[in-house]
Amino acid sequence: MELSQCIALLRKRWPWFVAFTVAGVAAFGVMTYFTTPVYEARAQVFVSLRSSDNTVELMQGGNYTAKQVASYTELVTSPRVLDPVIDELGLDESAGSLAARIQADTPKDTVLINIVVSGEVPTEAAEIADATAQSLSDLVTEIEQPQEGGDSPVELSVVREAAVPTSLVLPNTRLNLLLGGMIGLVVGFGVVLLRERLDTRIRSHEDLRTVTDASVIGMVTYDEHAPDHPLIVEESPQSPRAEALRRVRTNLQFITLDAERRTLVMTSAIPGEGKSTTSINLAITMADAGSRVLLVDADLRRPSVSKYMGLEATVGLTTVLIGRIEFPGAIQPWGNKNLHVLPSGVIPPNPSELLGSARMTELLDQLAAEYDVVIVDTAPLLPVTDAALLARIAGGAVVVVGAGTVHRLQLAEAIYTLETVGAPVHGIVLNRMPADERSGDSYRYYEYEPETPEGPPKGRIGLRQRGIWPGPKPDLPKHRRSGVDSDQRRPPEDHPAQDHGSDLAPASSGMSALEQSGDPTMEQKV
Repeated sequence: MELSQCIALLRKRWPWFVAFTVAGVAAFGVMTYFTTPVYEARAQVFVSLRSSDNTVELMQGGNYTAKQVASYTELVTSPRVLDPVIDELGLDESAGSLAARIQADTPKDTVLINIVVSGEVPTEAAEIADATAQSLSDLVTEIEQPQEGGDSPVELSVVREAAVPTSLVLPNTRLNLLLGGMIGLVVGFGVVLLRERLDTRIRSHEDLRTVTDASVIGMVTYDEHAPDHPLIVEESPQSPRAEALRRVRTNLQFITLDAERRTLVMTSAIPGEGKSTTSINLAITMADAGSRVLLVDADLRRPSVSKYMGLEATVGLTTVLIGRIEFPGAIQPWGNKNLHVLPSGVIPPNPSELLGSARMTELLDQLAAEYDVVIVDTAPLLPVTDAALLARIAGGAVVVVGAGTVHRLQLAEAIYTLETVGAPVHGIVLNRMPADERSGDSYRYYEYEPETPEGPPKGRIGLRQRGIWPGPKPDLPKHRRSGVDSDQRRPPEDHPAQDHGSDLAPASSGMSALEQSGDPTMEQKV
């Protein structure tokens, strides 16, 4: 992994790294708290020969002493040295356990012996160090005594008595916490890296590039309230998600389609990626731009367009396909006069046969001749073949990819399904993208509140009056009750549904911002 990729991973998953680092520090902090404190006391012994007036004897004695120092150092932890110490201090331990607490070493090119004793009690450690040094001196004097009698030629002198230690040797709190943080950071990086390698879900534009070369025509941020408020272009026309959908609309204009058939089949790999809400909002943005748009709910498995848009779904596409009614009688106007909807109709037992029939091909030709753009919302590609059949008829499809929802293998299989039937992918809409705070700031710079001193109220109040916003209507003053009632979202029985210019069609918020307020800055924005 390159350095840039590591930095990108750190920025993307920094809460994980922080959590693991804090956990490492906490774990080592707990371990430090429960670690038994250890003190060290140090005594020092000097090894020498007894004084002599002969220079030659002094040189020979010095060489002898240097050679013997290593042996004397090994004697420090022997039972003959430690047993007297245990008896003198009344210690409740064996010579072996006491030897584990004592270390002896000789600095290079010296005749000094350092005796280091560790213990939980500072005073006890100092007493053991002094007693061990004295016991070693007595033992060397005894074993070095000549056989013919007399004084030992070797003399061990305690040149540094042990001081009572005041600082801990173990645990080293600062070192432990630093080590815990480093270990936590390394473990966190390993876990995050392993998770990234094992997680095959599509999360970014880079992940898409590993699956397909199809153009990404838009990225729409995630909104957890989208299922409850799907008409984001109507409810929050200046939100980042609405702006992203307008960019999708703009990018679709550059896609090479048959000039005589501008039919967009909207689909996804699996359910739950947001294809229906994307189709609805895309249709609204295109209608707001002045195009005559027809939105067809061709998801005959789980239709949702009519539910989201508040339309009657019993008469629709299936009714037309079985020949009970002509398509103008099943189409319902919505919003301004540019947007019309063909609901799904009654769910049939054979959706694939109906959508793949010659009648469906003929119907799409007729609809394409009547409208500037026909947007067809279909079922996901992997569960059923409906979308592949319609994409083949229409000559391609726009695939909605839910970030964090679909896996790479699933998307690859969906793309392959379209390629198998000869339907190209016109573009990909990356939906449910995590919100970027920086881009959110740039959007908020351009947000505005249009002044509407006259005309129907806008925003949520106007949406409630037109039956678009869920919930009860607010109790408004009489001078603001000029909105269209919610029961006028579809024409009554004495007004044929095919009368697309009916005055009962409510105006969408996008067009009302242009036509009713007359604010030129708003026109430039849209």
